This record gives sequence, C-alpha cells and structure tokens, in this order.
Amino acid sequence: MKRNIYLMMLLISLAGFRTGSNRNINGTVYDLDDKKPIAGVSVQVTGTNVYVKSDENGNYKIDVPESKTELTFSQIGYLTQKIKIGKKNQVDVWLKTNDVSLNEIIITGYQAQQKRSITTSAVTTIQSLQGKVAGIMIRGKNSYNDQDNESYKGVEENRFTNPKQAPLSTFAVDVDAASYSNVRRFINSGQLPPKDAVRVEEMINYFKYDLQSPTNGDPVAIHTELSSAPWNPQHRLLRIGLKAKMIETAKLPPSNLVFLIDVSGSMSGANRLPLVKASLKLLVDQLRDIDHVAIVTYAGAAGLKLASTPGDQKIKIKEAIETLDAGGATAGGAGLKLAYSIATENFIKSGNNRIVLASDGDFNVGDYSDQDMEQLIVREQQSGISLSVFGFGMGNLKDSKMEVIADKGHGNYAYVDNISEARKAMVTEFGGTLFTVAKDVKLQIEFNPALVQAYRLVGYENRLMEKEDFNNDQKIGGDMGVGHTVTALYEIVPAGIKDSFLTEVDPLKYQKTPKAQVLNRSSEMVTIKFRYKNPDSDKSKMKAVVVYDTPVAFRLTSNDFRFSSAVAELGMLLRGSDFKQQSDFNRLIARAKGALGEDKERYRSEFIGMAENARLLSKSNTIAKDE
Repeated sequence: MKRNIYLMMLLISLAGFRTGSNRNINGTVYDLDDKKPIAGVSVQVTGTNVYVKSDENGNYKIDVPESKTELTFSQIGYLTQKIKIGKKNQVDVWLKTNDVSLNEIIITGYQAQQKRSITTSAVTTIQSLQGKVAGIMIRGKNSYNDQDNESYKGVEENRFTNPKQAPLSTFAVDVDAASYSNVRRFINSGQLPPKDAVRVEEMINYFKYDLQSPTNGDPVAIHTELSSAPWNPQHRLLRIGLKAKMIETAKLPPSNLVFLIDVSGSMSGANRLPLVKASLKLLVDQLRDIDHVAIVTYAGAAGLKLASTPGDQKIKIKEAIETLDAGGATAGGAGLKLAYSIATENFIKSGNNRIVLASDGDFNVGDYSDQDMEQLIVREQQSGISLSVFGFGMGNLKDSKMEVIADKGHGNYAYVDNISEARKAMVTEFGGTLFTVAKDVKLQIEFNPALVQAYRLVGYENRLMEKEDFNNDQKIGGDMGVGHTVTALYEIVPAGIKDSFLTEVDPLKYQKTPKAQVLNRSSEMVTIKFRYKNPDSDKSKMKAVVVYDTPVAFRLTSNDFRFSSAVAELGMLLRGSDFKQQSDFNRLIARAKGALGEDKERYRSEFIGMAENARLLSKSNTIAKDE
C-alpha cells in the first residue's frame, strides 16, 4: 500500500514538473495570399534564443516555457508577426508578403545549396515559383541568412609525435580569439557549433592570464608550468605562457587607422551593420588627438566615406559612421585595395598604421578573386600597414576567409557577437588589439627523447610551420600587442609509459633507418626557443628557456593552468577530438569553478555557464541519436 502511494505521488510530481517547465506548441505557417505552406520560417519564442524552422510542409513544433506567451514568426519576403499563444497548443499562422527592393537573392534547398544572383527585375520570377522555396535569402534592406551558409576551414588535429623522428615542433604564435565568441554564439542559440568552428587555441587565448611582464627590456616574457594532464593523469601537460610588455596609452605611437566597412546587403540585420557602427564608435572614443581615422566602405563598389580625420573630431567621425546603410553586392577586393591606398597616403613613420576591417567576410565580386586578395595582402606585408579583422553576423559568416586575411595581413581576428564583446575588443583590449610590440613571433620546441616518448601541440593547426621556417626571417609569424598574453599547451607522454597513441611501423625494405642517438640524458625535458622582431625591424632576435622534468602536483598549479586546461578540455569535447581521452564536462566545469581568480570582467564565470549549457546540449544530442 505504501509503495502504491509513493508511486502515485512520484507520477503526480513528474507530471507537475513537466507541466511547469515547457509545453509543446505546433502548427503550420501559410502564405496569406495563395494559402500555400511556407518552408524555412523562423519560429522563435519571443525574448529568448529558442527557435525552430518550419519544415518543407510549413509545419513546426516548438517547446515553449510556461512563463512565455508569445511566438515570433519571421521569413525574408514576409512581414514579421508576433502571435499571442494563449492556452492553445496549435497555432497556425498566415504571413503577409513584404514588398522590398531586392539586391541579391540566394536560393538554398534543404539538402543541397545552390546560389544564383537575381536582379530586381526578376521579382516576378520568384513570385511565380510553385509553392514556397526553403531558405530564400534576400540581400538588401531586409536580410535573412541561414546558418547553413557559413564556412569554416577544415582542421586536421595535431597528432602525437615521436621526438626520435621529429624532435622539433614549430608554429607561429597566434593571438586570435574569434573562435571562442563564435562558439559561444552557437551555444547561446541552443545548438552545438560545427567542429571546424572550434579552434582550441583561440578558445584558450580568449582569456587573459596573470603573467608577469618582461623586466629586462625585452618586448615579451616567457613563462612555463608543468604538471599532469587532467584528462589523462599519466601524461604531462606543459603550459607555455607569453606576456607582452605594457605601455601607457599616452606613450603609444600615433595611429593612422582606416576603417574598412562592409556595407553590402549581407550586412543588414541588427547583429551586423548596426553592431559594427556601435562597435566602431566605442573605438573612436579611445582615440587621441594625435590619431587619425579614414573610412572606406564597399558594397557593389568601393568608396572613400571620410578622409583621414584627427581623433579629436569624434563627432564628425561618428556622424560618418552613423550615416552608413547596407545594400548591394560585395566588392571586398576593391575595398581592400582602396583601404591600403588611403593608409599609404597617410602613412605615419614609426606610427601604428593599420586597416580595421569589419565584415561578415562574404565577398568577393568584381575583378578580385580570393587569391587576388590574398596576394594583395601578402604584397603589403612589408609596407608597415597591418590588417585587423572583426567578424560580425550569423548565418553568413565566412570565418575561413577572415582568418586567412588576418594571418596574411600581420593582424588579429576577432568575432563580435554582441556589444559586450565589442567593448572587450575595442575598449578593454584597445592597446593589445591595435599596437604591436613584437612581430613575426614564432616558437620552436625541442623535446628530449630520453624523457619524452611522444608529444602533441593542443590546437594551432592553422599556424604550424616547417622547422626551417623558424630561422627564416622571410617567413612571417604572429604579432603580439601591448599587454597581450598567449598560451600554448603541449600534452606529453613521458618515456616508459605504455600508450596506444604511438604505433611502430614495419622496417623499411630498401634502406636502414638510423637510430636516434640520445646525447642528453639530463633532467632537461624541453627547450623552448622564442623568435621575434621589433616592430620597426626586419631582423629577428631569439631567446631560449629550458623546462626540467620536475612537474608539480596538479592541485598546486596556478589558477591559470587549471582554467586554461578546462577551456582546452571543453574545446576537445566540442570537436569530438580523437585525443579527448577521459575528458568530462563535470570535471572541467568543477575545475574552472575552482580557478576563477579575480575575474573582474566575469569572462571566466561566463565560460562556466557556457560549458554547462554545452553539457546539456551534448546530452540532448546523445539522446536524439540513440532514439
């Protein structure tokens, strides 16, 4: 009897929980004129990031929190409608067409995507299509973009390497952080990011770490820390931290800036050009009287919006920014060429000469192909003009292009998804973003095979270099700005550990492979060589640091060591890494919570919330796959 009462109470409580959390709303979206269903309509719980899209028959299903009472229906070419759902569980909607001026239309199917440009005179052709086409995207005043139109460069993860065969690991130092804010955008919208959107080193380097600045006149100080790897305690984890010197803003050299702003149709929408304008105004507020800004815009063609103007004329600069409007195609190559020309005309010797590109990266039309643009940027590498890239928007982000452009242009790449991120990039990190203190920064690490069985660089796949490139001053590395910190992690398999990551190959048939002679059997595990150039020099300098095989207990490591390892672990889980080993959401979240440090800007606290959301999404995906 008691057991039956208990079961009844449990069922009632579960039913009450379900009722009190979400309720399922379903329905069909139709065209008001021809009464046909519309595919690809965004159905969003108003005031939240919860949304679904109608299927090919116009049907949708969405879970709505009990506290929410309204749904928003939006589709390009139609007027957005907000519908009060009341107590109904079925809500059918009829959308009214919106007569807009069309600059470019891209038609995408549910499975395969196909692009074609259609002029404004072809509106009647679109209207005559039988049924409604899934995912019509119109680039003009009112623009909608499907996330399927984003592009990311494929990443093949670094593998474990035997130091007897390849004792040197060489890469260009990277201070980009775009991947983190982009990953955050996906998770906050209720979905896991594509694995190629996850660049682990950029996630790690989104955060600033408590490292001591150089005290001997060098532009950069090197710090190391060695302990066990939290996802495999038998392995070591080596953290290499770089800290650029600090310079007071008043002592920074004058800036010659060119804002290169994408005002094409793909930049319409609240999270694009309006956010660009708000972000650049924050940057204008940081300018001094000795700084100058010019504004170049590009859509179907490139043009000079504002000639080079002193930084004390902030109202004039902001007014020029405010008048920008989106529409037209995307002549990015012509915009880059004009921006370099304007920057050259106003070049400041021994100053900070830089183009600041704001775009979703969706270019190019006209005479410049992607390869032409890359060659243009490469030719300008020796001009003393740097190129910083800020990505905006969702659904159409060409991350792969923007990362390449920033790397070739001696600059950094950041993704701005909201005004808080704009403040971080344009205000908090103003000096580190725009003022270089060390250029062409490279690291080369040599592993002692007497103590190291295998090693793996975590991330930096897109910045790997040949070992010969380290001493070649013609090969460019990364740049570090004022106060910047950079972290690199190596996972090390100590000698004598049984491990499945390295497998022997069969002996060669036609030649004998010489055995490596281990000459140094001391406690030196790793030698780190650091090469850089001063901003006004073309000749590099080198520093070296030795790391001994004296790891500290993981619980005694710094907050920064534990936190950066948690970020790396989340990145491996999001990528579905072959090397995640015993990685675990619960453990990394607990570790991050215990390594917050001061966290004045609460970026680390935000990471914990993001990791918790990723854990929930990961469980949801697993359940969906099992079903």
